[in-house]
Amino acid sequence: MLRTSLLIVSLLSLNACNFLAGENGIFRDRGGSYTEAEVIPDMQVPAELDSYTLDQLYVIPAQLAADAGTFEEIPLPKPIETRRREGVVLQQLSGTTWILIDATPGQVWPLVRDYWTELQIALDYENPGSGIMETSWLEIGDDADNRHKYRIVIEPGLHAGYSEIYVTHMQDLRSEPIPTVLSWPEQSDDDALEMEVMNSISQYLADRNDIYQASSASLLAGSIEAASKANLTRNAEGNQVLELRLDYNRAWVQVRQALQDAQIDIIDSNRDQSFFNVRFAGIVAEEEDRPGFFGRLIGRGDQDEVREPQDFSVRLLESDSAITVVTEALDSSAGDAQLATDLLQAINDNLS
Repeated sequence: MLRTSLLIVSLLSLNACNFLAGENGIFRDRGGSYTEAEVIPDMQVPAELDSYTLDQLYVIPAQLAADAGTFEEIPLPKPIETRRREGVVLQQLSGTTWILIDATPGQVWPLVRDYWTELQIALDYENPGSGIMETSWLEIGDDADNRHKYRIVIEPGLHAGYSEIYVTHMQDLRSEPIPTVLSWPEQSDDDALEMEVMNSISQYLADRNDIYQASSASLLAGSIEAASKANLTRNAEGNQVLELRLDYNRAWVQVRQALQDAQIDIIDSNRDQSFFNVRFAGIVAEEEDRPGFFGRLIGRGDQDEVREPQDFSVRLLESDSAITVVTEALDSSAGDAQLATDLLQAINDNLS
């Protein structure tokens, strides 16, 4: 009886497995199902009806459509950034102040525009493609001698999904004719008036923190998002480098702060010669990233190898368009190429 019962239970278990995860099961592996998808003709709209609303959401490049092969393995998406700074933050460096916000320029543009609309202030110029808007000439307080104007520039942040907002104030004598050609100053004519508007915009955005994350975005301003200010790329020799679209002063401060935030020991530095010498042993996983008991038990034999600390130089190479950050082992004979790449990754991850 016992043997018969065990046999029946085993058969039922096998049938249940096939029913749930078998070839035709409910939870079968669908990883290769896309290879069996049928290509159907595009939807045809009668000639007497408008068809501008129909568009391809997922366009397959023509050169790949005919002979594209199947993936051996499905490519993994980029990991979600776990060090996001949420909210609205005022940042200042060398007399320049800007708003840092965890939203894309496409999301920020309509909100900043709404800010001026609520104040009933007209815009004389707006270009969402370049992220620039300029107010009309304004009267401020009891100032009977000057007219005032503001210029707002929305730029991508250091990382994707962030934006930086800059405000410039200009004033002009009311006794003079209104200028037809504007020459905006590099620094605001009145820092106090600049900060007043900066604080007002940042408070306006902070009050709508839960709105801009889910709001519709400007399609025209969305074109700004394609170029973050910090990008890991490869140089002409094929080595990985970090490209910063910043002025040298800010790039130096940001890299130094990133090294400190990553708890990487800075042995020596020389701003005039554009280098940091650091000691680095690899990226340290944070506590929340470490596996639990079962994860450690299963992966006990596959732990990362602990590397010996090595000395690297972090050099900032200045060009007309960007600052390129390059990492090199100070001892070329013992240099670890992977460690040099990890060092660049650590700097990039800690930029803020």
